[in-house]
Amino acid sequence: MKLNILDFLIGLFLMNAMPHMIFGIIRLRFLSLFGFSALGNLLYALVNVSIAGNIYHYQYDIMSIKQDGILLGALAMFVIYAITGRFLVGLFQAKHKPDMPDYFKNQ
Repeated sequence: MKLNILDFLIGLFLMNAMPHMIFGIIRLRFLSLFGFSALGNLLYALVNVSIAGNIYHYQYDIMSIKQDGILLGALAMFVIYAITGRFLVGLFQAKHKPDMPDYFKNQ
């Protein structure tokens, strides 16, 4: 099996979008192309998804996505978390605060 660089780039950009979307939803400061803000991370996730989509369209034509199960599954998880992410974080974040050992607490 031969590595296709365009397939690699499609996967790279698509999977790079996921952590930036998550950090944008939970408002965690994380460096992206547009700075440290939550909105910057969400925009960077959108840019990554659009780059992956454009490369996919160039390589295979966008209508062939119906036969690409791996990419379809990755996109489905991205969309599901984009829709439900804020709800899930709000549901579980307050109940499960980490218990820090004594050497991490301010004295």
